[in-house]
Amino acid sequence: MLKEAILHNPTQPDAYACTKELLHIRLRTKKEDVTSVTLHFGDPYDWQEERWQSTTKAMSKVGHDDLFDYWLIEVAPPFRRMRYAFLLEDATESLFYCEKGFYDEVLDDNGYFFCFPFLNPVDSYNVPAWVKDTVWYQIFPERFANGDHSLNPKHTLEWNSTDPTPANFFGGDLQGVIDHLDYLAELGINGLYFTPLFTATSNHKYDTIDYLDIDPQFGDKETFRHLVKACHKRGIRVMLDAVFNHSGFYFPQWQDVVENGESSRYKDWFYVHEFPLQFEPRPNYDVFAFTPNMPKLNTEHPEVKEYLLEVGRYWVREFDIDGWRLDVANEVDHAFWREFRNEVKSIKPDVYILGEIWHNSINWLRGEQFDAVMNYPFQTNLLDLFSRKRLSPLTFQEKMTSVWKDYPQPVNDVLFNLVGSHDTPRILTECNEDKDMVKAIFTLLLTSPGSPCLYYGDEIGLTGGMDPGCRKCMPWDDAEQDTELKALIQQLIQLRHSQPLFANEGELRWLYDSNIVAFTKSNATQSVLVAVNPGASSFELTLPDDAYTAVGPDGGMTLAQGTLICPAKSFGLFHAKLERTE
Repeated sequence: MLKEAILHNPTQPDAYACTKELLHIRLRTKKEDVTSVTLHFGDPYDWQEERWQSTTKAMSKVGHDDLFDYWLIEVAPPFRRMRYAFLLEDATESLFYCEKGFYDEVLDDNGYFFCFPFLNPVDSYNVPAWVKDTVWYQIFPERFANGDHSLNPKHTLEWNSTDPTPANFFGGDLQGVIDHLDYLAELGINGLYFTPLFTATSNHKYDTIDYLDIDPQFGDKETFRHLVKACHKRGIRVMLDAVFNHSGFYFPQWQDVVENGESSRYKDWFYVHEFPLQFEPRPNYDVFAFTPNMPKLNTEHPEVKEYLLEVGRYWVREFDIDGWRLDVANEVDHAFWREFRNEVKSIKPDVYILGEIWHNSINWLRGEQFDAVMNYPFQTNLLDLFSRKRLSPLTFQEKMTSVWKDYPQPVNDVLFNLVGSHDTPRILTECNEDKDMVKAIFTLLLTSPGSPCLYYGDEIGLTGGMDPGCRKCMPWDDAEQDTELKALIQQLIQLRHSQPLFANEGELRWLYDSNIVAFTKSNATQSVLVAVNPGASSFELTLPDDAYTAVGPDGGMTLAQGTLICPAKSFGLFHAKLERTE
């Protein structure tokens, strides 16, 4: 066995309290190097006749990537305390692995073992349970629907009359969303994520002027209150977008700094390197990217901290929102996010806190900051498999294993899975308008673990490149919509809602096939199979169980006598009842 590949850290995501009673323990080994792993564990103080009382339990190999195998066990620690170690075996040798290193024999001195000191209930992962059952719909308010023309900004253009630019306006507003809530409910949506609604000068509103008011282009607070209540009446949750990393140029406190320079009482609200202020060619104060009109906020400053914490509290307390999506979340200090979580969850314990971070985010996902992050690696892997042709089906499955092994299981259940957003090209454009490819992508999005999100208009075939092209007006004439694609997505959402194994229930196992992407999700009595062929050739796959029957939309795959026939660019969804054995 290759010792250099064996790894376990007694912290997240390798060891953590998944509930108030259970621990998850993970181990990494070299790919195809170890045939079995057994956990040796017991309470550190449980000694009888001068012998430590321990027990053993086999671990399960839950997946692999291109280099490593990953093993997992769920275990109830005796008396909520646990010392533990691993016995690894292959065909010729065994190896005992513990905190002090590797040994040729099983040790009985638990001082050498890994330690989980105590399972304090407050330390267990406490993510909002409702998120696992939510299908989100992201709305860019300026482009979704114009429901109140009296609110139109100056120089508003006729709806959908031209392509979007960084500066033009079409008059989308909150009333437009209210007018189309039945459309969203019929689609199966039960969560709305709005890009910023707060007062700002731009069409995207990420340059906030007033965090405590609705932009008058969109309506007012009473309209928003009505929207939230109308959503809740339909079983739809509401999540707002907040930019706490930076303000807009016309944020009053920044304007005071611009006008008064070093004598401004707000100068320490920001990170100004020197005075006078310099805007070009690069600002001499910290900003988002190098954008001079987005000065970075000093979240360590007591007044800034309290101002922003009140923003978080206010919209939860006064309007009963259900979630916060936090822009540029990884550039704000961890101490602020810990306080933010405590403040908003003290008002509404099951509020969803979602960070916009594009890379590995375990440092924000240890249970005391965010509930989840936007799962952009999921989108990258899908595009690398389908449109960019950078991954084979096998390497895609290995890459996805790498994504999920980065986080504890409760986090994976509520990761915000997406294939498009206001920051990326439209999925149909990414796929060179190959609709079969898009259907297969949505099949994986809407059957994978996590909490999936549709970007407005993707369900009816909107196209568009990178911002601003991805921010077109939503066409509401059926003649301008791909109703076939919408019907497919509606069926997939209904299947996810009606059969939990197509959502977050059950144990996932990749088939790790080199020609198609396929996984099963199983519990004690049932199993489902999801299969997608992203290639241009037909393949056949022999299944270990021939009891599966097709369910959901017809994606072109057929199953006969245990053989799955997979035409090019096809997909299939299947269900089986399992015979229970005593």
